Amino acid sequence: MPSPPWSPDSWRSKPAKQQVEYVDKEAFNKAITQLQSLPPLISTGEVAELRKQLAEVAQGKRFLLQGGDCAERFLDCSSTAIEQKLKIMLQMSLVLTWGARVPTVRVARMAGQYAKPRSKPTEMIDGVTYTSFRGDNVNSFDLSGREPDPERLLQGYFHSAATLNYARALIKDGFADVRSAEDWDLGFVKCSRNRAKYEQMVKSILDASHFVQVCGLTDLERLKTVDLFVCHEAMHLEYEQALTRPLSRASSSSSSADSMSLLAAEGNAGAEAPLFGNLGAHFIWIGDRTRGLDDAHVEYMRGLANPIGIKVGPSMAPSELVAVIEAACPVIRSNPGKVTLITRFGANNVEEKLPPLIQAVQDAGMQGAVIWCCDPMHGNTSAVVAGEGEAAKEYKTRSFDAVLTELRLSFEVHSRCGSQLGGAHLEMTGENVTECTGGPEELSSGDLPMRYTTYCDPRLNYAQSLEIAFLIADFVKSGEWAK
Repeated sequence: MPSPPWSPDSWRSKPAKQQVEYVDKEAFNKAITQLQSLPPLISTGEVAELRKQLAEVAQGKRFLLQGGDCAERFLDCSSTAIEQKLKIMLQMSLVLTWGARVPTVRVARMAGQYAKPRSKPTEMIDGVTYTSFRGDNVNSFDLSGREPDPERLLQGYFHSAATLNYARALIKDGFADVRSAEDWDLGFVKCSRNRAKYEQMVKSILDASHFVQVCGLTDLERLKTVDLFVCHEAMHLEYEQALTRPLSRASSSSSSADSMSLLAAEGNAGAEAPLFGNLGAHFIWIGDRTRGLDDAHVEYMRGLANPIGIKVGPSMAPSELVAVIEAACPVIRSNPGKVTLITRFGANNVEEKLPPLIQAVQDAGMQGAVIWCCDPMHGNTSAVVAGEGEAAKEYKTRSFDAVLTELRLSFEVHSRCGSQLGGAHLEMTGENVTECTGGPEELSSGDLPMRYTTYCDPRLNYAQSLEIAFLIADFVKSGEWAK
């Protein structure tokens, strides 16, 4: 049966979860109208290039690394914070590419990860009921600013634009040049073993670079730059629709024409139907709370040219997974890499929950079309009390060992089932925070109050993130990954 017609607002015919109610409707409509008139944040050609690279991930030729903040903060739109985020993504991908001998696709959770789902619309603090914090583009983390403010949608756009602008400038100026990797400071890495491994890896890369130059192979421009792709959860559908734009099928440039051909090939409508893309991010995903078969978020994704992700939690039934994939992308079997399945079970559930889902995808003829990506963070969150006396409070945290265990088990289960884990999706930061316990610094729950700065969920810090990269590289090059 052919899919019903799609339009950027056809999601309005479906139940929309996790949406925001604004008291000032006039101000909200004004903000949306202004967003619709603002220029795109990314280009069609960039979306097409990511689609091309993700198709190679689906074929086992690349590994996908997604990482960044749980919830970005407007106050982190600074040169130092952006440099740290970009640096840890570059260092982790360098470890994966060199250590595992597999090209890495970097997709950063930045320049738009400003909206968050919440389990409850309100929360009780000191006996007072407040609207839950929904992310900086909805309301303020400060209790005095919890009323949803439509002006923050515009602030979210402009903070995303500033972040992308500076990140692109850094890359253009050689910040990502592999031959400068020895200058990428390891200041927060106190683990001598990881520091030595990284420094030896960089030395080997520089030696190889010098060797090919001595041999007369001087065209090494590719070493100077990297592709910059960004992603976020498509939570606030009004905002996402405002940044959804028609993509022209005509182009005077042959490269642009090729890009449009790639994106048009995966369209869910007819060849003559308008082609649309979300030009607020290269990659967007549906959360585990909003991926219901008849949900508005699934309908919104159905018509986009962008690659999309679907979070898959322990409540997802095998038959439901196949149905959701087909609803979000009816042409998935002929478009490898279009859909990424981001699993988030918790370390204790992987061996029970993952195999039947893999089997369902295989039975539906989707193996090699979808990408399997492990999110080892969300299923391993716990609460602990830290601090002493009146300063004691409850903190959300994650065990580094549990994160690593979910990753390891996911690799092993995919291998046993004749499948392949194609990526990792991490909540992390380039800062020296103390939010997850364990890791190379052996952080304990008592260390959490030292530098706990997240507005929402706990993130791996700089040293923990680099350790994860080395461990993923070991998993990939072990031989099990390529089976």
